[in-house]
Amino acid sequence: MASGEGSGVVKECGSPAARPRRADARRNQETLLDAAAAVFVTSGVDAPVRDIAAKAGVGMGTIYRHFPTRAELIIAVYRHQVQACAEAGPALLASSATPYAALREWVNLFVDFLVTKHGLAGVLRSDEAGFGTLHSYFLDRLLPVCAQLLGAAAGAGEIRGDVKALELLHAVGNLCIGAEKDPDYDARRLVGFLIAGLGKS
Repeated sequence: MASGEGSGVVKECGSPAARPRRADARRNQETLLDAAAAVFVTSGVDAPVRDIAAKAGVGMGTIYRHFPTRAELIIAVYRHQVQACAEAGPALLASSATPYAALREWVNLFVDFLVTKHGLAGVLRSDEAGFGTLHSYFLDRLLPVCAQLLGAAAGAGEIRGDVKALELLHAVGNLCIGAEKDPDYDARRLVGFLIAGLGKS
């Protein structure tokens, strides 16, 4: 019995200790990816790693340990931002005054994501398979969220009911083309006109 009880204590003490470590590692990686995304927005994907490390409050070795190459870091940032955009949809539906308000705010987040993912296509130009995988991830994560927001707004009678999620994402994406290179091009303003046009006439 004594042996069995001792074994139970080891499992009981060891398991909770492992969980905080994993949670800490996830939080640390998220902090690093948030910092990299912020630096990429202001300085592009060629920004020095030391700038990302300074922003995240870690040493450069920490970044290289997680992401040995710049391409791996850029792809991780992209996936991280897609995931954040996907998670924002249900949260906005729960907290916004109306489903249409949630849709409008989510589309603004989507615009920010599209406009600020500097240099991704250039990094992946020589890796069509890698780019295809990321594009599939993008659609798998964001299409259902967009459809949920559209469905809620249409169900509330706030917008027309014949708009497909993929159509909206394509339309928003097309309006964001060129925003990176022209500081006078206000993609969010133009997309605002598009979203206003979804209202029932």
